[in-house]
Amino acid sequence: MKIYTKTGDKGTTAFFGGSRVPKHHLRIESYGTIDELNPYIGLIRDQEISDNLKQSLNKIQYDLFTLGAMLGTPPEKET
Repeated sequence: MKIYTKTGDKGTTAFFGGSRVPKHHLRIESYGTIDELNPYIGLIRDQEISDNLKQSLNKIQYDLFTLGAMLGTPPEKET
C-alpha cells in the first residue's frame, strides 16, 4: 500500500505545526533515534525483571515520549 501526503519529496519533512526542515536535520535524526529506542525499552520491560526496574523503565519511556514531542516541535513554537 502506498501512502500519499501530497507534500512531495523535496528532501524536507515537517515539524509539528507545519514548518519544514531538511530530513537530515539534527532534531529529526534525534527524535527518530528516540522512536527506535522506546520499543527496545518496552521489550526489556516485558522480561522477568523486578517491579522497581519496570517502574524505572516506564518513567524513562514516558520521558522519551515527552522529549520526542519537544524535538518535533519547532523552537519558535515551544512554550
